[in-house]
Amino acid sequence: MGRHSVAAPARTPSRRFILSVAAGVAVIGLVASGVYLWVGGHLNPLFASADEAACETVEPVVVIADPSIATAVIELADDFSASPKQCADVEVRAQDAADTTAALAAGTLEADAWIPDSSVWIERTNTTATSLGLGEPELEVGPSIASSPVVFAASASDAQEIAQEPVSWARVLGGQLPALLPDPEASAASLASLLALKGQSSTEDPRQFAGAMIALSKSIPASADAAMATLSSAQQPTVVLTSESRVVEHNRDSSAQALVAAYPEEGTVALDYPFVRIGDGAVEQLDAFEAALQKAGDHFAEAGFRAADGTGEVDAPGVAGNAPRAQTELDHAAEIEILRAWSVLTLRSRMLAVIDVSGSMEEPAANGLRRIDIFQQAAVGAMSKFSGEAELGVWIFSTARNGELDYEDLAPIAPLADSGHTQRIQQIIGSLPSRLGGATGLYDSTLAAVKKVREDYDPDKVNSVLVITDGKNEDEDGISLDQLLGELKKMDDPSKPVAVIMIGFGPDTDLQAMQKIAEATKGGAYSASKPEDLGTVLVDALSQRTCRPNCG
Repeated sequence: MGRHSVAAPARTPSRRFILSVAAGVAVIGLVASGVYLWVGGHLNPLFASADEAACETVEPVVVIADPSIATAVIELADDFSASPKQCADVEVRAQDAADTTAALAAGTLEADAWIPDSSVWIERTNTTATSLGLGEPELEVGPSIASSPVVFAASASDAQEIAQEPVSWARVLGGQLPALLPDPEASAASLASLLALKGQSSTEDPRQFAGAMIALSKSIPASADAAMATLSSAQQPTVVLTSESRVVEHNRDSSAQALVAAYPEEGTVALDYPFVRIGDGAVEQLDAFEAALQKAGDHFAEAGFRAADGTGEVDAPGVAGNAPRAQTELDHAAEIEILRAWSVLTLRSRMLAVIDVSGSMEEPAANGLRRIDIFQQAAVGAMSKFSGEAELGVWIFSTARNGELDYEDLAPIAPLADSGHTQRIQQIIGSLPSRLGGATGLYDSTLAAVKKVREDYDPDKVNSVLVITDGKNEDEDGISLDQLLGELKKMDDPSKPVAVIMIGFGPDTDLQAMQKIAEATKGGAYSASKPEDLGTVLVDALSQRTCRPNCG
């Protein structure tokens, strides 16, 4: 029999879904009646009869398979190795594609073949090897042996409520459908989901996709298992972006909360499972085993997979029998670019917000509200974009605010996961109208804030100062712009960058001065002239980390 080993529970890909109401109701009916059906079965001898002549020698073959498909491949390998005609002992090892990628790139993987859950891992392997200064590993990428579409997985009890409106990428993009995205660094399904999401976003406004990624990154489950486990406790109906086969696997556990797969109305994307040869060993045996895998469509269908071309039927609770409509083929180079952007966006922030409370903030804006009222509304929305792992502190500033100082420390930089700290910041925001007065002491406050962030610099986070002002510097007794720029240049340390993000709020801001300050710290300067612009520029400030100081 073929040797095999199974790793710890597989981290499965995550994807979005569009729910067919009819299919969803049918599944809910099955769940409600307590019936869980799965037509499974081990293959009978497929490859040769037992009376054929035994091999003189048996060649050991090691195949690494992503855990999502490893069990099905192991069953085939056992039957294959049992045939005396094949002259091979195939050992299948279950290993997450992310771990295999790292080992391959470093040149430490000992195996003859690899079955990842997406061809994107080949691209990532080559990219990682190049970044390590090593040559790309010798890989021969063959045809896929199966596929699995990206779906939106929902609790069966929430399915009807979610399906009251068409289930779509657009709803996830706009934040109308709460979604959990397992870590794209480790999940091909999550990465494919981001590509599909970008395909539905505005080509004219990149902030839309960036904002969606920021929202999805507020909570990043380590795996699809972890994400699915939280669905029952979610405050509102929520979906997990994962693969269809993962839903099938989940529902086989009768003790688990039943899930249904919904399929985006715009169409979806699918994971492929290529057969990848490593080096040039055991060619004859690998040829035979790959051929056996290619002929095992019925076996993979029983395990919850579609055919390699995306067609075929799956008979299992929680998923549609017929294959969903494909949206587009995966562009793996584009996926890598999205992953780079995701990595930047999800770097945890350590930010000191410095808020202008000068008397001019009482002046009315174009919509009749005071400037401070508009800021309060935008600040509440902006805080919701940060994850609990982000750290935030709050200063306010205006001339002679704190004795001779222009700034006052109201909340130290601390994690937003601390509910007491978050509540304190919300109270500060609510109290701002009562704190107005004085002129705009911009330069002294900015310099002091940069010094403060540098005092407790955290190398594992993005350290920055966010300055929000509605005017220009009016402190005649404070430092000048040239003095500020000079001091910032003296403090500059490439190993400990502290970017200053300047947001001019209203028509009276000195954008030219703000741009010079931002440039000196490799930060960014933005103008928010309309009430809704403040939230938009905060997305810019987070999403343009990779291009500063030349974001255009």
